[in-house]
Amino acid sequence: MFDTLRQAIADTLERHRQQPFLDAAMAACALVAMADGEVSLSEQSRVDDVLEAIDRLALFDVHEAVDLFNEYVEGVTANPTKGRKRALDAVARMKDDAEAGDLLVKVCLAVSRADGEYAPGERDQIAAVCRRLGRDLADYE
Repeated sequence: MFDTLRQAIADTLERHRQQPFLDAAMAACALVAMADGEVSLSEQSRVDDVLEAIDRLALFDVHEAVDLFNEYVEGVTANPTKGRKRALDAVARMKDDAEAGDLLVKVCLAVSRADGEYAPGERDQIAAVCRRLGRDLADYE
């Protein structure tokens, strides 16, 4: 019983430690997915793929992550300026974590290519993410 309790506490602490990354990842995905004004089915599916593929996100319930993604999408839809600022602020929290920053840019690129096309608006949103992370998009393209 003690081992079970210890593992539960460890899992809770790790989830707490990874929460900013989840926020940043869902914010970045929402920015890219909403670049053309709507989230396509292929972009939604790619977000699901990201959630399954990244170990740092495996701690979280998929529904919690998708709800967070939808919250960022709704923010951008309701007020594009404030919604984008809120999403970019979440992304900026990863600026000092080089591994997380690189992963966020790669996630953005994966979402942008979900529908087989790398649209200029998507590129602009990824460039904004890169700027907030102190990175150059050219290093990833």
